Amino acid sequence: MGFNLGIVGLPNVGKSTLFNALTQTSKAQAANYPFCTIEPNVGVVEVPDERLYRIAELEKSKKITPTFIEFVDIAGLVKGASKGEGLGNQFLSHIREVDAIAMVLRCFENPDVVHVEGSVDPVRDADIIDIELIAKDLETVNKRLEKAEKTAKGGDKKAKEELEHLKIIKEILENLEPLRRHKDELPKEAWEFATKELFLLTTKPVMYIANIGEEDLPEGENNPHVRRVKERAEKEGAPVVVVCAEIEAQLAGLEDEERKELLEAYGLSEPGLNKVIREGYRLLNLITFFTAGEKETRAWTVVKGTKAPQAAGKIHSDMERGFIAAEVINYEDYVRAGSMTKAKEMGLVRLEGKDYEIQDGDIVYFRFNV
Repeated sequence: MGFNLGIVGLPNVGKSTLFNALTQTSKAQAANYPFCTIEPNVGVVEVPDERLYRIAELEKSKKITPTFIEFVDIAGLVKGASKGEGLGNQFLSHIREVDAIAMVLRCFENPDVVHVEGSVDPVRDADIIDIELIAKDLETVNKRLEKAEKTAKGGDKKAKEELEHLKIIKEILENLEPLRRHKDELPKEAWEFATKELFLLTTKPVMYIANIGEEDLPEGENNPHVRRVKERAEKEGAPVVVVCAEIEAQLAGLEDEERKELLEAYGLSEPGLNKVIREGYRLLNLITFFTAGEKETRAWTVVKGTKAPQAAGKIHSDMERGFIAAEVINYEDYVRAGSMTKAKEMGLVRLEGKDYEIQDGDIVYFRFNV
């Protein structure tokens, strides 16, 4: 699995329509009334990567295995969700399980589609979601703070350190600021405590998906709502993906040639799915490497900076344990050579040791012995 992305938003912003399009299914019910999604729908989607198929073609591989992304369609949040409004506690707990959040914001006007807040304002909607996540995090922090204060009084060193982390975290949250905006300011130990011990919701990286009407395609340049979303995102260094969920839903049901024609008609170079996945990878600092041969060509997802033995461990734990070396060639060099055999003849395949950091597009053969 590459990573999982939780799709969140207020009711009736096009969230479930987008999920259906992304997963090319009708698994997520989409309807014009709040709370039509209660249990989270999950869809697993192949990560589109032309490199994988080009490698398989050159290697004449019998099998092709892509890497995948999991989309989780989480029910629409409303004001008071952190206090249980609209089954909010249940919904918020689902967010805790995902790697990153895709916040779908309505940037289209349509009197026939009701908005739970009565008007279209994507920045207000984003604030509502953030406030609910903050409120839930404060609840978690206050419970832990109460416990830590009691333990610290007995002289427990770990509890005293925990107490300091909690005070810093609580101050940020009480200023109605999500913790993700303060990652670089927080002491490393406090950030790790917030993410790995408390699993706080506002530590999750966020991307914004601006859902526009088809009249604003291809990129919504003249849409004032999109401009405001981009201004907000820029302040916190978050990516923005502009899509039209309705058109994405149409694209999902078409054959390749028809899909291409519809994309061209709207001035689009690719489906929104590709942009969402690409930005998701950047958001989580992920890269793709490949293993290739006659039997199978396969894509693997790792965090940028992963060393060769740990990358081998993604394939099998024995390969990490018995790692000797990695034979590596970058995709561009490989395509230039035309095959792994020719690449070796041209001296393009390098032998790398245990300190080598896997790069995006590397094609790797791991040597190991157990």
